[in-house]
Amino acid sequence: VADLETKISEIEAALQSSVDREVTSAKIGELAMEKLKEIDEVAYVRFASVYRHFKDISAFMDELSTLLNDK
Repeated sequence: VADLETKISEIEAALQSSVDREVTSAKIGELAMEKLKEIDEVAYVRFASVYRHFKDISAFMDELSTLLNDK
């Protein structure tokens, strides 16, 4: 829980320090995925599968491959 709260604080700080007055939901989603990847890979994959609307298993597998290659 503490890790999650820390990541939320990091997202908020990044958004507040942005020079843009308006922040798109896409930017928030990307930041959330980035932080989830750091603390829980399963949560990241679950969020990414909904957020990115994978059209087929191939796109989903590509994302998993990227995750594994980043290690």
